[in-house]
Amino acid sequence: MAKTFSNQVLKANSIAPRFSLKGVDAKKYTLKDFSGKCLLVVFICNHCPYVKARIGDLTNLRDSFSPTDLSIVGINSNDPLYSDEGFENMIKFAEKYTINFPYLLDDSQTVAKLYGAVCTPDPFLFNNLRRLVYHGKINDALEPEAIPKIPVMENNIKLILEGGSIVNQFDPSIGCSIKWKT
Repeated sequence: MAKTFSNQVLKANSIAPRFSLKGVDAKKYTLKDFSGKCLLVVFICNHCPYVKARIGDLTNLRDSFSPTDLSIVGINSNDPLYSDEGFENMIKFAEKYTINFPYLLDDSQTVAKLYGAVCTPDPFLFNNLRRLVYHGKINDALEPEAIPKIPVMENNIKLILEGGSIVNQFDPSIGCSIKWKT
């Protein structure tokens, strides 16, 4: 596990980079397939203890909002040959953790590079115009064993849906480094 903080490559108000990726349900997804007023693009993987600790928070977040208010998409950009990664392991992970949003494979790692994602989880929140309004933590739990007290992402989504704006638009997330192909 290489503990890594997210970088701010994609700046606030940037338009969400496009993608076309295959999900664990064997469907192809593009940015246009997500119609929620807010879109949360989160880079996750199968092996990372930070992802395993926060995946329930993400599925609960999906359940906390209507599909018209919030769309979530998980993207795995790790080298598919890395231990516990790859498409078949993504399917097992999605079933084990009852993931209730599309989980997509970025096997070329192009999408991660477009977004500037470097760790898992690495969340990017976009508004209805698909402009970046927040890049950072899901909550205040900084270690896998920590119990969250402040639902940072949930609060930010509510603020955007109410017409507000987020003051701290970049609050680095922490997790395992994305496993880049060599």
